[in-house]
Amino acid sequence: MNLKCLLFKNQLFKWLHLIPFIGILITFISVTAVANELKEREHNQADSIGFSKNYMVSAANPYAVNAGLEILKVGGTAADAAVAIQLVLNLVEPQSSGIGGGAFLLYYDGLNRELVTYDGRETAPEDINQKLFLDKQGKPLKFINAVVGGRAVGTPGTLALLEMVHSNHGKMEWKKLFESSIRLSERGFTVSKRLHDYLRGNYGNRLRTFETARNFYFPDGKPIKNGDLLKNLSFAKTLRLLSKVGVKAFYNGALADGIEKTVKNSALNPGFLSKSDLIKYRAIKRYPTCYYYRKHKICGMGPPSSGAIAIGQILGMLEKFNLNELGPENTNSWHYISEASKLAFADRNKYVADPDFIQVPTQELLNSHYLNTRAKLISPKRSILTPAPAGNPIPKLSHRYSSDLGHSRSGTSHISVIDKYGNAISMTTTIEGPFGSQLMTDGFLLNNELTDFSFLPSRNGRLIANRVEPLKRPRSSMSPTMVFDNDENLKLVIGSPGGSRIIGYVVKTLIAVIDWNLDIQSAINLGNVVNRNGNTEIEYGTNAIKFKNSLESLGHKIKIRKLNSGVHAILVKNDYLVGGADPRREGVAQGN
Repeated sequence: MNLKCLLFKNQLFKWLHLIPFIGILITFISVTAVANELKEREHNQADSIGFSKNYMVSAANPYAVNAGLEILKVGGTAADAAVAIQLVLNLVEPQSSGIGGGAFLLYYDGLNRELVTYDGRETAPEDINQKLFLDKQGKPLKFINAVVGGRAVGTPGTLALLEMVHSNHGKMEWKKLFESSIRLSERGFTVSKRLHDYLRGNYGNRLRTFETARNFYFPDGKPIKNGDLLKNLSFAKTLRLLSKVGVKAFYNGALADGIEKTVKNSALNPGFLSKSDLIKYRAIKRYPTCYYYRKHKICGMGPPSSGAIAIGQILGMLEKFNLNELGPENTNSWHYISEASKLAFADRNKYVADPDFIQVPTQELLNSHYLNTRAKLISPKRSILTPAPAGNPIPKLSHRYSSDLGHSRSGTSHISVIDKYGNAISMTTTIEGPFGSQLMTDGFLLNNELTDFSFLPSRNGRLIANRVEPLKRPRSSMSPTMVFDNDENLKLVIGSPGGSRIIGYVVKTLIAVIDWNLDIQSAINLGNVVNRNGNTEIEYGTNAIKFKNSLESLGHKIKIRKLNSGVHAILVKNDYLVGGADPRREGVAQGN
């Protein structure tokens, strides 16, 4: 053996001896990272939970919560507070929601004990067709090629919804509700770490594509930093106009002209939204979708949201399983939840879309006999292979539609409010993916909500219910929810951001409160385990990772990832309001 070989052999033995230590080091680093994340969440939790006797707000940013509390303190209703909260969120959390997007809202009238829902979902422009997201060869565009720019911008509905809700349920003068957002826009607010992190990542790189957004969020070519004082004088001007003349200035005035120009003249993917679309837009008052789970009445937003139907189906299938006895530490609990979620998403993807365009079999999908039949597919010993097939609630519909397999993105926010009169709001609001279309006009960002449609209009010769059509509202997973006890007293106001994972986040929290009797903050803090008729996703950095091996032994295909829910909830308990806010984000729950 020559000298070179001998030296190589000796060096190789040295490295082989180090392998066990390298493995130990990697394990230590991984465990430390998880421990640090858990420690950070525990710290955030201490600032999140709130108790109150009179009124409460739980929302995604302290500035927004304070704006709502200012309104409630002087006698405003939950409707009044929601307007103030949303306007501030537009300013301080622009990646998630704003007046350039859409929303769903549940309003509970405490005096009349009446629940109504409001649909402020965006609509597709009139001047589009089913080929909107197809290339010249008729194939669907890649998501990244469709999401940025004007093509995906739908007619915003948030302001129309807020004006309708305020008109029906508000007490305070409209102009008064703008004071906090105008003050913060003009004097400035402290940029949060979350906003800074988004700006310095891939989403920020997309935002740089467009001059207006680039100049505002990247002064001197660098992203605004955590702790910077940021003013938005263009937004302040917009807010002052809206506060004086109402939302007609947005839908038929200079702001509308600016929206049309921005969309149609986009440097990338010019779109079709016109001033005519804005003038025609209307928010819609709809009936809630309600069902019962273990003597609780649970209500949410029906189509075009899939939230209430999917959550109702999951819980309905789980009625036959004793989750209370199993508890949150048992693998079988998460197995059953995941299996029911697969089946619910299979139905969602096939049957749910805008009810003004297609027949949505809401009652049939929530029928207890149908759900018992679906629940029989759930085995305690083996996971269902995915994608699980949709059921057959109405035979003629089963043969008419093909499934849409797309998932929405997670740029969303949630607001929960209870006022001193006993009124409550659960509002989920969005501009779709982080920073929406990345297009900015008059101080606010525009949505990219049309990517929630199926890119394909049909598959295997059958139409897709959620296909693109003019003036249609894309299917959503937003799940603003309210829970009532056996005497129909309000018990819980809840919702979350998170794209199509919203459904899983809300389901987890409802089960934790109803079945496992956890306090609201502990319920929110539980590690997320989500299935959307595919992989079972387990949240990185949480104790839920311990279920990985046992779920895999049942046949689950596991994916470990960050699941940044943003659950904001208020629990009514013994005449007290107990608020919880998700430590994964920067929200708080506060009251008085």
